[in-house]
Amino acid sequence: MTRRLGFALLPRADHLRTAVQLQRDVGGGVHLRPRLHPDGNLPHVTVFQGPFADSLAPEKALETIGASAVENGLRGEVSLASTGVVYQPTGWLFLALERPPLLQALQAAALAVLDPHLDRAFFDGDKDVSRFTDDERTSYERYGYRYTGDAYAPHVTLGRTDEETALQLARTARDRVSLPKEWVFDRLSFYVMGEHGAHAETLLERPLSRT
Repeated sequence: MTRRLGFALLPRADHLRTAVQLQRDVGGGVHLRPRLHPDGNLPHVTVFQGPFADSLAPEKALETIGASAVENGLRGEVSLASTGVVYQPTGWLFLALERPPLLQALQAAALAVLDPHLDRAFFDGDKDVSRFTDDERTSYERYGYRYTGDAYAPHVTLGRTDEETALQLARTARDRVSLPKEWVFDRLSFYVMGEHGAHAETLLERPLSRT
């Protein structure tokens, strides 16, 4: 049975709570969806997500990707600088993060392991990609996911709303919200995708301290 799964970095506990509160602060009176919660939809940085066939063994995949992460210097904790709250078509608000080489290497390692198990029959061929960049369109056509390779844009999803509201919230976020300069991540995770690709259920976690 095909399952929609994701592979992600999870924030350290204190930064996880900060991200949950940040969604509420950025939204103000707007109910951004999906709602983040420390015991529900977890704030996260997606490395890759998609529809996977039964041939994928998440535990083995996590072990392999984690070992590759060590080779590329990803261990213990990783700090990523925030670059602001940004709007992304259509209707998304992201906490944008830097894209250092070690994060690009992590995604490349994940793709090498996960690509053979993608169930491409479940890609959404009717998806409107008219507002994707060229790199995002290429990524989507190849992997069924918008953000890989040159299109990879590390971020914590703060939620989605209508276009006009999302644009307004992004424009005013800097004046309304104080953002931490650095966000610390300490775990790798396989998760079941929920609403809008949310980290709805954790299948497996692996502390970076083990890698």
